[in-house]
Amino acid sequence: MKDKARIAGVGMVPFTKAGRSPAYDAMGAEAARLALADAGIAYSQVQQAYVGFVIGDTTSGQQALYPLGMSGIPIVNVNNACSTGSTALFLARQAVESGTADVVLALGFEQMLAGALASPYNDRPGVNGMLNDMVARTIGWDAKAPLAAQYFGGAGREYQQRYGIADSTFAMISVKSRRHAARNPMAVFREPTTVDEVLASPHIFGTLTRLQCCPPTCGAAAALVVSADFAKRHGLTRSVEIAGQALTTDAAASFEAGSMIAGVGADMTRRAALQAYAQAGVGADELDVVELHDCFTPNEIISYEALGLCPEGGAEKFVLDGDNTYGGKVVTNPSGGLLSKGHPLGATGLAQTAEIVWHLRGDAGERQVDGARLGLQHNVGLGGACVVTVFAR
Repeated sequence: MKDKARIAGVGMVPFTKAGRSPAYDAMGAEAARLALADAGIAYSQVQQAYVGFVIGDTTSGQQALYPLGMSGIPIVNVNNACSTGSTALFLARQAVESGTADVVLALGFEQMLAGALASPYNDRPGVNGMLNDMVARTIGWDAKAPLAAQYFGGAGREYQQRYGIADSTFAMISVKSRRHAARNPMAVFREPTTVDEVLASPHIFGTLTRLQCCPPTCGAAAALVVSADFAKRHGLTRSVEIAGQALTTDAAASFEAGSMIAGVGADMTRRAALQAYAQAGVGADELDVVELHDCFTPNEIISYEALGLCPEGGAEKFVLDGDNTYGGKVVTNPSGGLLSKGHPLGATGLAQTAEIVWHLRGDAGERQVDGARLGLQHNVGLGGACVVTVFAR
């Protein structure tokens, strides 16, 4: 295999609440322009593009990129649930490391509707059939609760029953998220909150209250992936290495144990993390900064353990000791994460990538993690797919 691919530039537009954004193609084009400008590379040099979105029509990627240039390059549209943006990055890296291309654009965007996620189809099987069957067997259905909240709220309740974690510890995740987002002008929710306010917000399902659920969001983000040789030849000294990366899907363990924790992606995350660490030649204890998939507060708790940031059952101590924030062991979600920055499905993984790249280059402003040299992004989608990427300066 050739030398590891590098991120030469990143771009992101500020995330907004659903219904308040420009159209998806305008957001996508702007994020791509920002990534190209950040890298100092012209669109005419891009040889392939992978464009991720979940809610949209067939060739939306072309609609977003044609204004940048009618160059005739391959543009591949990608849909892989909430891990869509990271999957576009995974494909871009593969294209570069295979030697097929030297310069590849990964772009993700989403123009979402307000309200809980719902499938537009009622005439065919749903995409989460095996997960839904497991949920029905394990905890049963609540016809009044949103589907995703049942998944993750059920996982939070299982974690609480298993380890005795307090409701207030889940709420502390939201408090940290808002505290970090206050330093991020691109985040949707920047106002501080308290544990009491989080717990007093309307109950949704299981351990979840409203302030423990990510909002539907619109936005776009992009990354320009180049070969190590291209970076060297063009003097791209600020580029960041993709040191390790893995994409996993569900194995039998996701469903056979009757565990909501496994069902919402803990097993996929664990396997992806182990592969990415092995490729990078590092351990979880060496990470400086992490952007993980906190779509609901229980998933941040679960992901700490699945990523190896703390021992199994050790997440509550990890939170109470402040090891998940500035001054602790590893700063998690300095951007504010999905809970506060927002979760435009196709853009999330690439927004996480941009955040990590900014920290590793020392460009994260008020939220900069001092001396950051090694970062990780984690993006999981039910259905299912999980991407874990390790970046090194």
